Amino acid sequence: MKMVETLEDFYTERFSAVPTNLKSEIGHFNVFKFDDLAGCSIKPIPYSRRGYYKISLIQGRNKVHFSDKTIEIKKQALLFANPQIPYNWEQIGKNQNGFSCVFTESFFHHFGNPKNYSVFHPEGLPILELSDKQVKWAIQVFSEMLTEWTSDHKHKYDKMRVSVFELLYNTEKLIPVASIRKNATNASQKITTQFLELLERQFPVEDVGTLRLRSASDFAEKLSVHVNHLNKALKGVVNKSTSVIIQERILVESKILLKYTNKDISEIAFALGFKETTHFHNFFKKQTKITPSQFRTD
Repeated sequence: MKMVETLEDFYTERFSAVPTNLKSEIGHFNVFKFDDLAGCSIKPIPYSRRGYYKISLIQGRNKVHFSDKTIEIKKQALLFANPQIPYNWEQIGKNQNGFSCVFTESFFHHFGNPKNYSVFHPEGLPILELSDKQVKWAIQVFSEMLTEWTSDHKHKYDKMRVSVFELLYNTEKLIPVASIRKNATNASQKITTQFLELLERQFPVEDVGTLRLRSASDFAEKLSVHVNHLNKALKGVVNKSTSVIIQERILVESKILLKYTNKDISEIAFALGFKETTHFHNFFKKQTKITPSQFRTD
């Protein structure tokens, strides 16, 4: 099993080309019909974790292998995939139709958090079988998303965010209360939650002045755990190291500050905890392949 399928892997495999602005975006979003995928309506999906979120409307008989479960879709269903849980699906029948949208958590920065919904929880219900009436609603939502996404409307990104939450909100209403289970409460999950809350509490940096916790050891000390224990917990739950998660969050904040404020790059570097502007420059270029100045003027 491949450990993690990145967005780059997804686009290379499914579309034979990676979007040119993928590295320079603050957060990523895309929506498409299965018919848009290269080669056939739906290719076999390898069993692996994804480095992104996905919501799919699947029409046709399929088997979905999700974590340690196998769920059969007899006719039509919504599938909610998140970076924590590996999955794949295999088609059983020939008639396969549907839609998918893919997105990163940072696409919803300051707009709510999709992972708060139970369908994205490790112990939640990731697949919801739909009635014929319900599938018409889901088709309408996805069709509107696709129409707006391919338009030139300047606020289409907000429309995509609203549509995703519409899918999540209405799906949550369809799930029987008894089926909504809370997040796993094991030690690794608890440490991961505490770490992510502590990390997020430092943003936006305009409110806190400058980052105080920037390294894995900083967070481990604050959480009163050994750094190796913290790293092992995060690897087990989100399949990323402590340092990678911190760097990814700092990168998102740096893009926001570059695009949406008039702060000097040196001020941004200081606010994000870099001792020298050149250190920030090197960090940003390593992550995005372009300089902070180039990103700001794009």
